[in-house]
Amino acid sequence: MTFVLGLTGSIGMGKSATADLFRKLGVPVHDADATVHRLYRGRAAPLIEKAFPGTVADGTVDRPKLGAAVLNSPARMKELEAIVHPLVREEEETFLARVSALPIAVLDIPLLFETRGETRCDATLVVTAPAEVQRERVLARPGMTAEKFSAILAKQMPDADKRARAHFLVDTSRGFSSAEAQVRSILVCLAGRPGRRHRF
Repeated sequence: MTFVLGLTGSIGMGKSATADLFRKLGVPVHDADATVHRLYRGRAAPLIEKAFPGTVADGTVDRPKLGAAVLNSPARMKELEAIVHPLVREEEETFLARVSALPIAVLDIPLLFETRGETRCDATLVVTAPAEVQRERVLARPGMTAEKFSAILAKQMPDADKRARAHFLVDTSRGFSSAEAQVRSILVCLAGRPGRRHRF
């Protein structure tokens, strides 16, 4: 059975770059964020338009409009999650079925612990970096402000809590070569380990 590794990390920690390292080394990765984007252009769009009229144009969810519709409304956010999360899970299960003959697969889930996604994984990996490195990276992004950064952090589990729950860590503050060496080390550690977690 495929060993399923859950990959997560807060904004600016280098999670996407780490996921790409796994791909480079031949490990299939399921990107939950990319799946949501695809669903917003496909199956989820009519369901979201029905629940949130005016948030879909030309068959694609208008993310700013949808964001405004759920802003500061936990009840509306739960309504949106009730539409999207089952579809994402279906896509995840299809992915895992497709790679079931392979020894290791990665689930790249930004809110892995917040959504209890770790229960579907055999182990978890948290991508991390010192807070000052994280802040510098995020504030360098176009359109990002200190206020926006603070708001995003407030919605995410603190990095220290994620690290405490993780089976593995990748520190991306020491450069690309170091991160790749850390990923290779994790793959060596996991080689031959059977997956045990019931996921379906």
